[in-house]
Amino acid sequence: MKLRLICLYFFICLSSSVFSQDFVSGIVFLDGNSNGTFDAAEKGIKGICVSNGAEVIQTNSDGKWTLPVGNETNLFVVKPANYAVPLNSDKIPQHFFLYKKSDSVASTTSVNFPLVKSEEPKKFSALFFGDTQTRGLKEVNYINHDVVEECIGTNAIFGVSLGDITADGPALFNEINHGIAQIGIPWYNTFGNHDFDREAKNTDEKDATFKRIYGPSTYAFEYGQVVFIDFNNIYFKPDGKYIPHFTDSQISFVKNYLEFVPKNKLVVLIMHAPIVMCDNKEQIFDLISDRKYTFSISGHAHEQLNLFVDKKMGWKGTETHHHLVNATVCGSWWCGLNDELGIPHATMNDGAPNGYSVITFDGANYSVRFKAARRPENYQMNIYLPEEIKISELDTTKILVNVFAGSARSKVEMCIDNFNVWRPLQQVKAIDPEILRMHKLSSLLQKSVDGQSLEDSFGYSMDSPSKSDHMWQTTLPKEIASGTHTVTVKTTDMFGQVFQASRVFRIP
Repeated sequence: MKLRLICLYFFICLSSSVFSQDFVSGIVFLDGNSNGTFDAAEKGIKGICVSNGAEVIQTNSDGKWTLPVGNETNLFVVKPANYAVPLNSDKIPQHFFLYKKSDSVASTTSVNFPLVKSEEPKKFSALFFGDTQTRGLKEVNYINHDVVEECIGTNAIFGVSLGDITADGPALFNEINHGIAQIGIPWYNTFGNHDFDREAKNTDEKDATFKRIYGPSTYAFEYGQVVFIDFNNIYFKPDGKYIPHFTDSQISFVKNYLEFVPKNKLVVLIMHAPIVMCDNKEQIFDLISDRKYTFSISGHAHEQLNLFVDKKMGWKGTETHHHLVNATVCGSWWCGLNDELGIPHATMNDGAPNGYSVITFDGANYSVRFKAARRPENYQMNIYLPEEIKISELDTTKILVNVFAGSARSKVEMCIDNFNVWRPLQQVKAIDPEILRMHKLSSLLQKSVDGQSLEDSFGYSMDSPSKSDHMWQTTLPKEIASGTHTVTVKTTDMFGQVFQASRVFRIP
């Protein structure tokens, strides 16, 4: 009898749990008058993906969908190609609904998502900003003057911030948004390890401010032949420290969503911490390694790096997977001497200037072009060579080149004067000599004069430089005659893009 009572008790508890499951339904509709409201004359759209962050369902012939929800659930529509979602005044896509069971608005259990027709070209470009990472309004202004102003009028059709939007200051989100909105294109955002709420007690609450302003911290959207999946891959442990990690819900979301994505589309994974740092990266790799068209991008490192992920790193595909660790807008955390406009040079630790990427998508193919902040588009390298070289030292004098976006698949050559004889350079791992010189100024900047910190007047001191793998070197040919000469360096990147730079030197 006692056993029966126990079994009955558990059955009642289980039944209560099952039957108390809440659901939210709604319609994805074509918003003919763009008022955001499902009007009587408007119709639903079939085959649109909607998610609760784990499950994914496609709308039926009437545009209707239903999904289970918990006490707090992030519901969102996956923007399909050739449609647009509403934008707020800061150009942030409004593709989501943050469901809270305690909210009176949630009692309707109905959420509708408006879409409008928006023809999208097969070939398009997008801007990708790594860590803007501001510590106050002064650095918000740096973003505006250093990169936003030059992007106004861009041909890119949307932009993405790759996390660490602020430096532990979510209160600055809106100010940053106001500035980036001046570019005038839809802007998606990624959660980074410096974008969290300090007072939050667990990882599920750390992105509360982010979600309130930007929506779900894991979501997807589509343009042309490309699907973009944006992750929050920053997982906070009970001790407050974080690790790069994908949650079970995120893995389920990717698995379920990709069931609706044809194999001829390019799948782009967006995240803050590089995918190779994630402790369970293989679980994501397993979901995409059978696809021909994949690419992933992150920020976080404050260096620029092209990784070709292979089996040693957990990749199981027949071809390596390209992961780009993107350049950062803040460079080396807005450090370094201020220039004539009062903006720090902010050179990254690998010697590359601060900046961002312009990525062009053409069907299921893509190409990446690095853009240094406030520099010409063709500024893609620094050449290091003494200005004056003794003729007896020619064959021992090395020319060193930092190709900012170079990779193991780059070809780098040099030519002396106009003889059109091109000589290859060898890729090396080395410290950029100019970033090393600037780092050595740190001890001076940390001094004070008349009670005034030199850092506050001239710019913050820089971290130690790192060894970069986008460096190339060789020795000069010994047959160069006395006089003034020009060395020209040409690089051809993995996408076939060609860039050149020159440096003048003399032999007395």
